[in-house]
Amino acid sequence: MKTLRSLWLWTVGGAYTATVFSLVLLLSFILPVEKIDPWLKAAMRGLFRLLRVPVRVKGVEHITPNRPYLYMANHVSIFDIPLLQGFVPQFVRGVEAAEQFRWPLFGPVIRRMGNIPIERENVHASIRSMRRALDYLRSGRSLIVLPEGHRTLDGRLRPFKKLPFHLAKQAGVDLVPVGLSGLYTLKRKGHWHIQPHPLTIRFGKPIPAETIRTLSVEALRDRVRQEIEGLVEFP
Repeated sequence: MKTLRSLWLWTVGGAYTATVFSLVLLLSFILPVEKIDPWLKAAMRGLFRLLRVPVRVKGVEHITPNRPYLYMANHVSIFDIPLLQGFVPQFVRGVEAAEQFRWPLFGPVIRRMGNIPIERENVHASIRSMRRALDYLRSGRSLIVLPEGHRTLDGRLRPFKKLPFHLAKQAGVDLVPVGLSGLYTLKRKGHWHIQPHPLTIRFGKPIPAETIRTLSVEALRDRVRQEIEGLVEFP
């Protein structure tokens, strides 16, 4: 039963997502990405309804819509990206693994939408990507970074990389910790089964830019990790 259900969900969800991404790619040559984004958000929320996966959103009252933020969240599943795209309550782009930009359809879409590729195993290339991210934040727009760099293997948080926290200290914007819960049960790395399960995206209170400036990179990394850990409901 689990196998048949997963086959059905991959088929239905895959067809839906391919249709959405094809339309987004087409529209990206006609409209600015800021105009496409509200429709894409609605489509990603629709994906979870299609898969019969309820999503609870908590802490959204902490977010001021017209203010730029650096969001940091735990990295659990391939569904992290549609969840964040659908439920972060403002226009936001992300830093994503460079290999994803080479995937059919998905790669061209995230490139056209303005996401930033990062070569995770190449230090110099990673620094260049973070410079692009810094310019993006300084332009007054919001950005998402997943500081673990890789998806969890056991549902717990992996060690956080230091480079995103160098970015945070230079950006001069508030940092919002985000906890994603339920995704490890829904679809974990290394397993292809999809098990519909309630999800929660919980926004923590922003860490003010003034506070970030007073902390060392290591202290900021440890604080953000602790706050995200407190926002996640672990399996």
